Amino acid sequence: MPDKFSKETRSRIMGSIRARSKLEDRVSRALWKKGFRFRKNDRTLYGTPDISIKKYRIVIFIDSCYWHACLEHFKMPKSNTEFWENKIERNRARDSRVTRHYEEKGWNIIRIWEHDLQRGNFDGTIDMLAGFIQEAKRTRQNL
Repeated sequence: MPDKFSKETRSRIMGSIRARSKLEDRVSRALWKKGFRFRKNDRTLYGTPDISIKKYRIVIFIDSCYWHACLEHFKMPKSNTEFWENKIERNRARDSRVTRHYEEKGWNIIRIWEHDLQRGNFDGTIDMLAGFIQEAKRTRQNL
């Protein structure tokens, strides 16, 4: 079925959606409880990181296994495969560009997969993120 909106209109509509994932909310609540203060989905930063702390040049991205094509869990849809192959490839290329951007600028960047935050791994992953933030803060304070 063809889209009833033009490509430009559809792009504008999709770009105006400001949704966050429940997983992202769980992570930010857990980090907040540990005493970390940050911004969520800061559109002033390149790539709109899920969590950012500008003072310490920290960005955290939480990548969905589906939209970012996790090697363990991603399954290509059986219909409209050409569209989905292109879409997923563009997502992965964008992820690479964003990661490279922050690395070149000397920021502390970490990407975590959705599956790293499943029930059995959640607390361990939060502790790992807390350690990452603490180390980045120490490094930044020593400059």
